[in-house]
Amino acid sequence: MSAPMIETATLSAQLIELYEKLSSWEQDVVKGTGLSPAQMHTIEIVGHEGSSLRMKELAKKMGVTTGTLTVAIDRLEQLGLLHRIPHETDRRSYLIALTAKGQGLFAEHHQYHLRLTEELTATLSHEEQTTFSIALAKIIGQL
Repeated sequence: MSAPMIETATLSAQLIELYEKLSSWEQDVVKGTGLSPAQMHTIEIVGHEGSSLRMKELAKKMGVTTGTLTVAIDRLEQLGLLHRIPHETDRRSYLIALTAKGQGLFAEHHQYHLRLTEELTATLSHEEQTTFSIALAKIIGQL
């Protein structure tokens, strides 16, 4: 027997509530760093890459223009959290990489995310966690 169909309005309300909880949590965690959530998001994306990322690729992942990103990168570079590396083969392009300080901030923030995920999924069975992961992967286009 399959589960009953959930109304779109119910699902919408649940997604909004989840978004609000995540946003509130992110604001609280970022508050102590002196960074905005957008700045921390930049650190996260570069940190998850594991090395460096072209400015154009980073802008695409963030959904902003390279012009908008340049301002953010300037500020994060001033704070000593990341730096620009000239691209080896394209003189017009720069790679963005975390500094040691930026890597430390990323690692700390990533641990917060892992704990949040554990808290959010604590009431789910292993099977439900797997189903949830598959559903999220489909929603974000990984499947």
